[in-house]
Amino acid sequence: MNILVTGGAGFIGSQFVRAVLSGEMPGLETASVTVLDKLTYAGNPENLAPVAHLPGYRFAHGDICDADFVASVLPGHDAVVHFAAESHVDRSITGAAAFVTTNVLGTQTLLDAAHKLGIGRFVHVSTDEVYGSISEGSWTEDWPLAPNSPYAAAKAGSDLIALAYHRTHGMDVVVTRCSNNYGHHHFPEKMIPLFVTNLLDGRKVPLYGDGGNIRDWLHVSDHCRGIALALQGGKAGEVYHIGGGTELTNKELAGRLLEACGAGWDMVEYVEDRKGHDLRYSLDISKSRAELGYEPLIGFDQGLADTVAWYRDNRAWWEPLKAKAALS
Repeated sequence: MNILVTGGAGFIGSQFVRAVLSGEMPGLETASVTVLDKLTYAGNPENLAPVAHLPGYRFAHGDICDADFVASVLPGHDAVVHFAAESHVDRSITGAAAFVTTNVLGTQTLLDAAHKLGIGRFVHVSTDEVYGSISEGSWTEDWPLAPNSPYAAAKAGSDLIALAYHRTHGMDVVVTRCSNNYGHHHFPEKMIPLFVTNLLDGRKVPLYGDGGNIRDWLHVSDHCRGIALALQGGKAGEVYHIGGGTELTNKELAGRLLEACGAGWDMVEYVEDRKGHDLRYSLDISKSRAELGYEPLIGFDQGLADTVAWYRDNRAWWEPLKAKAALS
């Protein structure tokens, strides 16, 4: 199988590429991969260095919104796994245009090219944030979409467009929706890598509101394994949830990060809550268990310890990124 992976130089996309080309994904051991990436601030070629020398790897530098470029790269591929997206909620609040352009128009451009060229499976990688917030219970895949942030709204729009191409054109489209990812190679603007890198530098960390917002945490390796299962075994036109099974308030997570980094609560600064901050996310993964055989395998305690250790041992990766972006 020859797979086009959009956004393959980012956090989740690069983990998928590394796992496939390293032979870690059952059923995809002989697959080749073309990474299509614009290399925005969150795209890093160093994320792909471990596999860039392999014969099954190819890189195409460009924008998914560029129809001519997409049409030049796509031929010869059997499937598309579409990670490329603007994904940081805070950035979407202060500037939504890039999110609508990349997440909605970019997805439509890819779908249009894949349809015209007769490409096989199209896996659209999405997020639990499209559902909004849920006070109790868990979302099933047929839950109505009710996004609250510009980022989530743009992702919801891209989900609907992807599914519309299946219903209108008969395209083999599968949508996956995941919970909050964590792990190594995560750009240090999201909570876990920001807290860890700040604390390793002896700097304080910001905690929104009272820290009561609840998220379900999913190791990036489990997420990518779920995507590989959906790529190979998902049914066309279906949505599949990929969750981690560990729900924590942000304050509980902050406590674990403080402990892992040998810091106390005096290193926490409570800051004004994010606008429209969703209270709780929770995915029901029963369908993915039954139809794909998906189960999260990496326990949160071990996964978090491994993540903190990776950032402790890889300052050369994240220090230039933080310096360039002035993240704190």
